[in-house]
Amino acid sequence: MSSCCSSPEPESPDPGNDGASCCGGSKKRFDWLLWGSLIFVLLGYFGHLLFAEVMVGTSAQLAHFCRGVFELLNKMWWGLALGILAVGLLGWVPREWVAAVLGKPGTITGIMRAICAGLILDLCNHGILLVAMKLYERGASFGQTLAFLIASPWNSLSLTLVLFALIGVKLTLVFILLSALIAIVTGLLVEMMVKAGRLPANPNAAELPEGFQLWPEMKATFKQSRINHILLGQMLKAGLSESQMILRWIFFGTVLAAAIRAMVPADVFGDWFGPTWIGVLLTLVAATVIEVCSEGSSPIAADLVTRANAPGNGFAFLMAGAATDYTEIMALKETTRSWKMSLILPMLTLPQVVVIAWMVNRLAG
Repeated sequence: MSSCCSSPEPESPDPGNDGASCCGGSKKRFDWLLWGSLIFVLLGYFGHLLFAEVMVGTSAQLAHFCRGVFELLNKMWWGLALGILAVGLLGWVPREWVAAVLGKPGTITGIMRAICAGLILDLCNHGILLVAMKLYERGASFGQTLAFLIASPWNSLSLTLVLFALIGVKLTLVFILLSALIAIVTGLLVEMMVKAGRLPANPNAAELPEGFQLWPEMKATFKQSRINHILLGQMLKAGLSESQMILRWIFFGTVLAAAIRAMVPADVFGDWFGPTWIGVLLTLVAATVIEVCSEGSSPIAADLVTRANAPGNGFAFLMAGAATDYTEIMALKETTRSWKMSLILPMLTLPQVVVIAWMVNRLAG
């Protein structure tokens, strides 16, 4: 992931960055999806900001669309910003460091470390998505990447506190444990499939040299490095450049979610999605189609718990953002270059989410 060849790039201090030519003499194509979606996002955002009252009087659906874009962008901008910064930073981190932090692939310890890493990062699901894809590029196994992605989008500290207030401490802790269980099972199944040759191994994986020690390596590197505004600027530029393939789907998802919000009000969830098999399945379908940021999913999930009396459906709605979200599936496709690897996420997680949601509804009833 590097910029075009019109001018020489400064040498990266990352010893694990083996680089690649991005040009090869060919002209870079204009990204219609990225810039087209961004234009609609900006029109919707500033349309609500400047002309909200005018649109309410002329077109209610257009007003709802612009308001949806405005609310989604306000909720997820900080997660995207921190995600872009993290991507830029990770681009300068040697692959050996990532391998040492995440542990040995194919083990429950490696999966648990990936889950803990996701819990520590207090980002929304869009920011986590950027970081997860970069971790894969820096050498994390596919099982670790999926475990990180499944457990982390709404299990951050801030959203945990929000859920404490909305549905109570006990049920929130149950949700966190169940999501971690799904992440562990999915991660281990994927690692087994990689070992069996049914899924390809990460070509970016890095083997740790014999006797490698992380902290001494980090101290030695930081002593030799000079952190200044030029380096920080290069990191930010790299983060923006390397996040474009994910941002295109995030902006597209924002436009689509706002359009559906204009036609499908969120309060219908409380009336249609009860604690039944059909209710669980409809919840998954709705959560897949109506993409919301993790902050936006928490109030809707709480509404399913309190108004529909379906705690399992609330759990399913939260998990659907990590299990079936088309933004994440397309991001996995862009990163792995494989439909098989991207579709394995919903194939493995959806059955677990449905069964667990049904059991939670039964126990609560």
